[in-house]
Amino acid sequence: MEQPIHQNNAPSMQNIPGQMYHGGHELFEIHELLSNTISLLDQYMILRQLAKDPELVDIMNRQYQFVSDSYNITVEALKTGNKPSHPTQTYMMKQDHSTVYGIKPSNPAKAVQSVTEINDQKISTQMLQMMKSAAFLHTIAASETVNPVLRRILADNVPNYLEMAYEIFLYQNKRGYYQVPQFDRQTTETTVNRFAPVQTNLPQNQVTGYNQTH
Repeated sequence: MEQPIHQNNAPSMQNIPGQMYHGGHELFEIHELLSNTISLLDQYMILRQLAKDPELVDIMNRQYQFVSDSYNITVEALKTGNKPSHPTQTYMMKQDHSTVYGIKPSNPAKAVQSVTEINDQKISTQMLQMMKSAAFLHTIAASETVNPVLRRILADNVPNYLEMAYEIFLYQNKRGYYQVPQFDRQTTETTVNRFAPVQTNLPQNQVTGYNQTH
């Protein structure tokens, strides 16, 4: 007689150290993410010494503090496999959401030839690129993570990094560093109106051409 299959060889979650609550794919992604976060913090530390605009320095200080805390609780959850000492925080920016539209003539972008050429525009551009990259890496890592606590931390931080990137964009846009082109009114309206809403309720299944017999 065939015996039922039991997963006796599968380790019990209660007997596994916290460090083993992770799959191989997620460890690769987390390694990449945390290494990138350290580089981000290092770059902020360096760029802060070169920034001149007090508003930009304030953004850097607040984002540095937030990213440091996010990094710490991620490492904590990675090592223990349990909830960290405090939950993921929500980043709150100071910029308003008004955007300046339109393109004005500006100097072509080029790489600097000396440290003295690094200005607030260059600094904020680097900040924006790093935050976009961090948001991307958190999204990928969250989709590959099987540990529920760590996955939640990563997923919750995606909107935070997007918010920090948006804050830098608004700072740049207000100063003309990041210009936003627009289509003409007719093209914009035509594009917007190309899409229509769908029904949110699925239709009831109907059985046709089939006779039920008992």
